[in-house]
Amino acid sequence: MKTISDRAVLDSLLARMTTLRPESQRQWGTLTAHEMLCHLGDATEMVLRTRPRATPILVRHRPFVKVFGLWAPLPWPHGWPTNPQHNPHVDGTRPSEFARDLNRAIYSLRALGGPDHDSLELAHGLFGKMSTADWQRWAYRHADHHLRQFGV
Repeated sequence: MKTISDRAVLDSLLARMTTLRPESQRQWGTLTAHEMLCHLGDATEMVLRTRPRATPILVRHRPFVKVFGLWAPLPWPHGWPTNPQHNPHVDGTRPSEFARDLNRAIYSLRALGGPDHDSLELAHGLFGKMSTADWQRWAYRHADHHLRQFGV
């Protein structure tokens, strides 16, 4: 299973990300390529706790949902609502400078892909309690999902 803890997987994901352009066309959803980069940066920074949650979530154990959603080899469905703090149309970061927002998304994925994490977010709103390995798998799945949204 692919995870950003594997340097080759992370590098491949980031190479795909750098092919995005402001004018890249989405195949589904409502975000522009630039908004999607802001979304990825916000979501990953929340995991890293450099962008704190507005309200804490209940830490639940949801092993079936987590295994199915993170570790099963099925693509994520399109159109699921996102956390308002990650949505640039609501409370998320609004696009400003494309290169800067791309670099922020890359930096946060690299940081999460590293080996030393003792203060990651404890849980995901849908998947429940998360380990470092779970978050690193989530980061791959999340970024891959959105890159496929733009055909890269």
